[in-house]
Amino acid sequence: MDPTCPSECIYNLIPSDLKEPPQPPRYISIFKATVKDDMQKAKTAMKTMGPAKVEVPSPKDFLKKHSKEKTLPPKKKFDRNMPKKPAVPLRTDHPVMGIQSGKNFINTNAADVIMGVAKKPKPIYVDKRTGDKHDVEPSGLVPKYINKKDYGVTPEYICRRNEEIKKAQEEYDRYIQENLKKAAMKRLSDEEREAVLQGLKKNWEEVHKEFQSLSVFIDSIPKKIRKQRLEEEMKQLEHDIGVIEKHKIIYIANK
Repeated sequence: MDPTCPSECIYNLIPSDLKEPPQPPRYISIFKATVKDDMQKAKTAMKTMGPAKVEVPSPKDFLKKHSKEKTLPPKKKFDRNMPKKPAVPLRTDHPVMGIQSGKNFINTNAADVIMGVAKKPKPIYVDKRTGDKHDVEPSGLVPKYINKKDYGVTPEYICRRNEEIKKAQEEYDRYIQENLKKAAMKRLSDEEREAVLQGLKKNWEEVHKEFQSLSVFIDSIPKKIRKQRLEEEMKQLEHDIGVIEKHKIIYIANK
C-alpha cells in the first residue's frame, strides 16, 4: 500500500504481486585487510594533530603586559669616592715572588731608540681628492713580477710544442722535396718530338678523311652530333700540332 496515496484511492484495491529483484552481493576485495594494515603501518601517531589529550591552559594564566621583557638588575647607590680601578702599587711594594732585576730599562730603551734603524713608512697612494689611502703593493703599480727568476722565460710546454711543430715542418719539407724529385721534368729528344708530331698529323688526316666522308645533307641528330665531334677533334689536333711546331724544346713531367 502506497503511504502517499489516501485510503480511498482505487489503486489500493488492486492486489500488488510485484516483488523487487534481489540485489547482487557487493564485491569485496580479498586484499582489503592487507591494504588496511599497510596504511596503518605508514601512519604515525600524533604526527600532525598532536597528542590526543592536551591540558587546556587556565583562563587565569593569560599573557600580561611587559611579562616577557628582561628585568634589570637592582639599582645601586652611586658613590663618587669609590675607586674605579685598583690603586697603583707604591714604591715600597715588592713583587709577589720576590724576583728583582738590576736592569736599567730607561737607559736600555734610550739606547735602542738611538741605535735602532728608523722604521720606513708604508708606501701608499691617494686616488681621490678626499684623501682615500690605499696600499701600493697590491695595486699593481709596483713592478713585482718582473723581479722573479722565471720572468720572461718560455714555459716548457711551449718549447716542447715548438719542437714538435719544427719536426713536423721538416718532415713535410722532406716529403715535398722527394715528390718534386720524383715528378721532375724530362726533356723530349728531337726524335721523340718528331715522332709525336708525325703521329698527331696522321691522326688529323684520319679524322679529316672521316669528316670528308660525311653525307652532304645533315638532316638527323646523330649526323649533327658526329659532325660536331669530328670538328672538335680536328680543332684539338690542329692546336696540338701548332704548339709542338712552335716550340723546339719540350719538357714533360714524369709520372
